[in-house]
Amino acid sequence: MDNKVTLSVRGILLTGLVLLAMLAAYLIGTTGGTTSPAQAADTTSTSADRRTISLGGKGEATAVPDQLSFSVAVSMTRDDLETALNDSSAAMKQVFDALEANGVAGKDIQTSGLSMNPVYDYPPYSSPVLTGYRVSQRATVSIDDLTAGGKAIGAAVAAGGNGVRVSNIRLQVSDPDEVLKQARAAAVAQAKAKAEEYAAATGQTLGDVVSLREVSATTPQSPVWSQRATYDMEAAKAVPIRAGRDDLSVRVQVVWELG
Repeated sequence: MDNKVTLSVRGILLTGLVLLAMLAAYLIGTTGGTTSPAQAADTTSTSADRRTISLGGKGEATAVPDQLSFSVAVSMTRDDLETALNDSSAAMKQVFDALEANGVAGKDIQTSGLSMNPVYDYPPYSSPVLTGYRVSQRATVSIDDLTAGGKAIGAAVAAGGNGVRVSNIRLQVSDPDEVLKQARAAAVAQAKAKAEEYAAATGQTLGDVVSLREVSATTPQSPVWSQRATYDMEAAKAVPIRAGRDDLSVRVQVVWELG
């Protein structure tokens, strides 16, 4: 009889503990759970209320090229390699001297290549025959004065002889960043003008900028010509060069808030 009573008391105690645990869990769930959904709803509501508009713009600015660059090469073919190397070196030195005498600074002349190759004759039905060696030396030249550049090209050809080749002549803007500033301002202004039109058409106002991204920026180089030919030393004179113009452009993508 005592055992039965003891078991009943233990059962009652266990049942009470279980009920208390369930009640505590319920209370924690109702008090803590009401805060999180409310906060999530506020966040969603805030995000939903934030209206934005995204538009792109393109800006252009014109610049007059003020820098000239070109490649100059001297190629000599002789019976032996040493003579070919010596003669090509002497001719290239004459080219360098002529460039500097016509206003090109030494720091703006950079050696860019040297090649030495055997030259063969290929008679029919016979093995190739070595006839000599060809040595070519190359340099890249940059000039800030276009008028001086034309004279320098002519003087280089005249000084180096018929073995001189000039190629890859290009006109470029020496400081494109200053011109790109104007293009960037024009690109943003165009995007803003379009955004204001759309905002007004929908009865809204344009707010603050949310984000701005530069999509692309072009800084073209204008090729004058790219010719690999042997120039006639007697006909070499100042080469006429016209700067023309370069159009630099920038594209942007801007996001605004709508009010």
